[in-house]
Amino acid sequence: MTQKLNLVHWADMTADRIIRQHGDKDDYVVASGITPSGVVHFGNFREVITTDLVARGLRARGKNVRFIFSWDDYDTFRKIPANLPKQDELAQYLFQPIVDTPDPFGEHDSYAAHHEHNFEEQLRKVGVDVEPIYQAKKYRAGDYKEQIKLALNKRFEIRDILNQYRKEPYGDDYYPVSVYCEKYKTDKTTILSWDGESKLRYKHNEHDYEGEIDINTTSLVKLPWRVDWPMRWAFEKVDFEPGGKDHSSQGGSFTTAKDIVKIFDWEAPIYLQYDFVSIKGLGGKMSSSKGNLVTVNDILKVYEPEMVRWIFASYKTNVDFAISFDLDVLKTYEDYDRQERLAYGLEQGNEKKVAMAKRVLELSQIGEHPAECPFQPSFRHLCNVLQINDGDIEAARAFYADQIKNDRDERRFRERSACALHWLQENAPEEFKFAINKEAVDMPLEQNVRTYLDKLVALCESEWDSIADDKEFNDKMYEIMHELELKPADIFAPIYQKLISREKGPKLAGFIRTIGKERVIKLLK
Repeated sequence: MTQKLNLVHWADMTADRIIRQHGDKDDYVVASGITPSGVVHFGNFREVITTDLVARGLRARGKNVRFIFSWDDYDTFRKIPANLPKQDELAQYLFQPIVDTPDPFGEHDSYAAHHEHNFEEQLRKVGVDVEPIYQAKKYRAGDYKEQIKLALNKRFEIRDILNQYRKEPYGDDYYPVSVYCEKYKTDKTTILSWDGESKLRYKHNEHDYEGEIDINTTSLVKLPWRVDWPMRWAFEKVDFEPGGKDHSSQGGSFTTAKDIVKIFDWEAPIYLQYDFVSIKGLGGKMSSSKGNLVTVNDILKVYEPEMVRWIFASYKTNVDFAISFDLDVLKTYEDYDRQERLAYGLEQGNEKKVAMAKRVLELSQIGEHPAECPFQPSFRHLCNVLQINDGDIEAARAFYADQIKNDRDERRFRERSACALHWLQENAPEEFKFAINKEAVDMPLEQNVRTYLDKLVALCESEWDSIADDKEFNDKMYEIMHELELKPADIFAPIYQKLISREKGPKLAGFIRTIGKERVIKLLK
């Protein structure tokens, strides 16, 4: 499926803005990053997917794109998330580098590596390919020593930029660095002096200890976030990086960074603010330190990988939205399937809607874009088919066998079935769930209702294979009903009781046909 390159999507508009403002080059650098201070949650994913979508916009224009992802694992371990084990052990590493904190799960080399590995694995599942940069390695390799010296020698210029937005301005004792103490390992230190070339003196705030270190040979000096961020823009020659509301407000870190970056002889990248994402039913902003978070893996248990991308690509970055785990999951799947049909010309829409549907779908793909619209089992109906088959995916597949034509259809069925089962088990409201009775339920019935059921059984026995579809079966059910002068309310509840021991259930005609002739006759007789 091809289309003329256009400007219908914000990722394409942003790509064109980057080219226009940073010059038409062959190669561009886009950036994102996070501090692995705890489990990387789904709210953080918006920054990464925003960057990825813009990178795809640039590549669609024939550009080479380097997508760097900075792990700020040389930051200080300031707070232990409430949901982690071995709290006492972790407490011994507070205010030391995150990269030096042990993994409480015993799976990786460090606490930082544990969270880094997990998030990188999740990104791969949704088709995001990044070049990870581990900042502890960069600092410890001395890659930034000249930039640190420059910041120290320009400290009053940096101070004056920051002071424009501070209620309590920094004084002459301001230094744009922090030091991890050689003896006590933490960054609870105060800078005493800088000799203008390479030597830095400091003291530990909680112990009677002073030390002197040489920028040329030490790896214990780190730039604080507001200086570190623009320094890395210059070091990596970044052309684009988005930021959240917290960085984007007037006087926030982006405001100061775009001035500080000039000290490092670079200009601020093209910037895009993104709003927060929430989970419907989960109160408040997600926080690693509080432990109230949902990960990309959690979302992938309910939504297919392409759908996760599609959800983000469908919203402008300055719009906040919620991911639903409740009944709205059904609507999200219906919306996705409708957009897919629009994009492939299987459903009609105005030119603008079709163009947007095509572009959003392109940006949502993981791997090769299918030439034909993939198989679309309705999520709602799939939930019914799976429950009718007691959660057996192979048995459910038999129901769709003639519709699954290729590997992509097979993947769609498997992924969607797994999502439907998880949603039914963990998130679906009780009234949506059911189980087909194993044996016939004996229950008192009015004579005319019993007569209706006998006639319905006779219909199934004689005409099941000749009935074309659910509508024809529904019409025949109503013919019997009118013949016996009954109303839907008279017969629907008893039928549901006999089938699933509930008063209500899925649309009855289609439900009966999906259950199958033999089981229906056995339960209604």
